[in-house]
Amino acid sequence: MGTRLKVFIVLIIFVILTVAFSNSYSTVNIDNIAIVVAMGIDLDENNKLNMSFQYTNSSTNPESGSSESPKSIIKTVNASSINSAINIMNSQMGKELSLSHCKLIVFSEKIAKQGIADEIYTLINDIQIRPSTNIVISKCSAEYYISNSKPVLEPLISKYYELFLNSSQYTGYTSNATIGEFFDKMICNSCTPYAILGGVNLQLSDDSKEFSSTIEATSKSNHSNLSGSITSENIGLAVFNNGVMTGELNAIETLSFMCLTNKINGFLITIPNPSSENGYLDVYLKHTKNSKIDVSLVNGSPFIKIECDYNGQIYSMSKDSNYLNSETLDVISNTCNRYLEYIFENYLYRTSKELKSDINGFGTHSLKLFLTSDEYNDYDWNSHYQDSFFDISVDVNVKSASLLSDT
Repeated sequence: MGTRLKVFIVLIIFVILTVAFSNSYSTVNIDNIAIVVAMGIDLDENNKLNMSFQYTNSSTNPESGSSESPKSIIKTVNASSINSAINIMNSQMGKELSLSHCKLIVFSEKIAKQGIADEIYTLINDIQIRPSTNIVISKCSAEYYISNSKPVLEPLISKYYELFLNSSQYTGYTSNATIGEFFDKMICNSCTPYAILGGVNLQLSDDSKEFSSTIEATSKSNHSNLSGSITSENIGLAVFNNGVMTGELNAIETLSFMCLTNKINGFLITIPNPSSENGYLDVYLKHTKNSKIDVSLVNGSPFIKIECDYNGQIYSMSKDSNYLNSETLDVISNTCNRYLEYIFENYLYRTSKELKSDINGFGTHSLKLFLTSDEYNDYDWNSHYQDSFFDISVDVNVKSASLLSDT
């Protein structure tokens, strides 16, 4: 028995060493694969797919001493389906494309308006695509958007794609949107999906002036006030219903979405200055508590009541300002109340009446109104959302300027 045991142990060790030091080409390693960091999906004039794949040039010599970051490589192929495009690219590259590190999937506006449900199902069914992969709808072609995604402060394009949405946490001008969330909302019967609105910065359009319309408020991708070298940008959201893009939101509408869904803690707004006829005032607001939402049915139509509470600090200052006076602060607080109620109401009625898309997920608050799931499904919330009407109440307490509150 002792001899047999020794022979068995020797065989096990031999197998382990053989597997560990085997250099078979079939083994998945960096030499056999091309790591894709972004994909773009366009339509050509014949409604065939143009698939763009971006990956970094891993052949760059790390010991060359150059401070330049590895250049990304973009390859585009025309195919009848996503999987066919990947197959063709595998053959052309001589390496297998790896999608497990893909950070971004970009759809052009053209294909989004025709519907991307089939593409979403195909991608979410691929075990390599992570649910956390961000999804962008580009106002220009997806290939052009990707080719102009140029990180300025990051050495690697993959790192840039990981961090480029961090600004949504303190501006509210865009929102994190992943393919996993998009799929969940697309098959949901109480909400609808949305995606990041992307584009390449062009000259700002001359939008009509409204109570709330500052340049910042009406900005969106492809129509922002950025200048300098041409780069991709992400301002606003693309709104969907049944996998079809129904419209887009600008910066202030996206901020409204972020506020009402409690996705942002603090944000800066620019309001009309009550003490200056043509002036503006910058106020930083923070939630004191999450927005309170109550949904009921009135004659079969959704009635949605929303209450929001904020504390505010004044950021704009001038030598003649009197922002320590309680009456002045009350006037500014009331102006903030009217401003937020105005933009929230415009946003909600636009998404319900014009876009017919409940991206806020108000339908989840209506589940309590139905005794069974069958009864809820028969009501069909997503088709009734366009009949909604709203009651918005905002309470802002502006305390003072942040550095002068105690002087």
